[in-house]
Amino acid sequence: MQKSITVPPFAEMENHPDVKTRRLSRDRIRKFFMGSREKNGLIKLVMIYGLLICIGFIYLYPILYMISASFMTLDDLLDSSIQWIPSSLNFANYRQAGLSMDYWNSLLQSLMIAGLPTLCNLVSCALTGYGLARYKFRGRGVVIGLIILTFVLPSQITMIPTYSMYARLKILNKVWAFIIPALVAQGLNAPIFIMIFWQFFRTVPQALVEASKIDGAGHLKSFFSIALPSAAPAFITVALFSFVWYWNEFYLTQLFVHGVLVESNLTTLIIQVQKFGTNYSAYAQTAKSGATNLNESIRMAGTLIAVLPLLILYFVLQRHFVESIDRTGITGE
Repeated sequence: MQKSITVPPFAEMENHPDVKTRRLSRDRIRKFFMGSREKNGLIKLVMIYGLLICIGFIYLYPILYMISASFMTLDDLLDSSIQWIPSSLNFANYRQAGLSMDYWNSLLQSLMIAGLPTLCNLVSCALTGYGLARYKFRGRGVVIGLIILTFVLPSQITMIPTYSMYARLKILNKVWAFIIPALVAQGLNAPIFIMIFWQFFRTVPQALVEASKIDGAGHLKSFFSIALPSAAPAFITVALFSFVWYWNEFYLTQLFVHGVLVESNLTTLIIQVQKFGTNYSAYAQTAKSGATNLNESIRMAGTLIAVLPLLILYFVLQRHFVESIDRTGITGE
């Protein structure tokens, strides 16, 4: 006799241990590749990190090439088989580039020309941003609109009248050409710094300021005791942006500080890089130990030591800078 095969009901098949195991395995595989609400899957992570690596390589490629080329000798540059790794580390390129640029003197002057206006920007822009954020007065919207307009307005339009005004004030070819405008919140890119402080001070609870007034604090004391301690992220953001912009500014520095018709003794590393060929030729003629002919490796070494202080500054303050950007919601150029 043939035995009859009984088919279990659908509900019993769903609750069968083998079916549950297969379903759990499929769910785990799907979550591993596709992810879930709590965790990203493998496919999404590969796409994100692959995109970040590609974008990062685009930004890092010039720096990596500059570092590699700066250590090469002339024979390495002429050898087509050497692309990235030099045959030997030629530190003489850095020594000759530094001597031709008068590196340490130029570095100190760069720190002064970029640092002093940055400190003035911090004070003046913080006070201006706090005043616009905390005090209501007639015409405040017009003032904010004019501040934004001055940032949008190209600097080339006001360059000639600014040069004439500085000449009448007799501050051309001096660092005062950068310090005095920064003291009155008119420094390099000062409008965006005012907007950063304005946006940040608007988030400070008004109740804290009113409580300090009840305790007898005046306007300045309320600013220094209540608003200023909580504005560390805005100060870090403004300080880094201002310092980098002053450091990298070539045209205005050469026009107002270094001098065009009559050159002063003030210079920066960026100006030295711009005039690297001329300065190296003068150095090669007076070098006691002899200098090699100017080549790409020496140029790359000079460029690298010119931007090295900014790279060190960023790596040291990277964590604080990223936290400041997250809290202020401001992005740089």
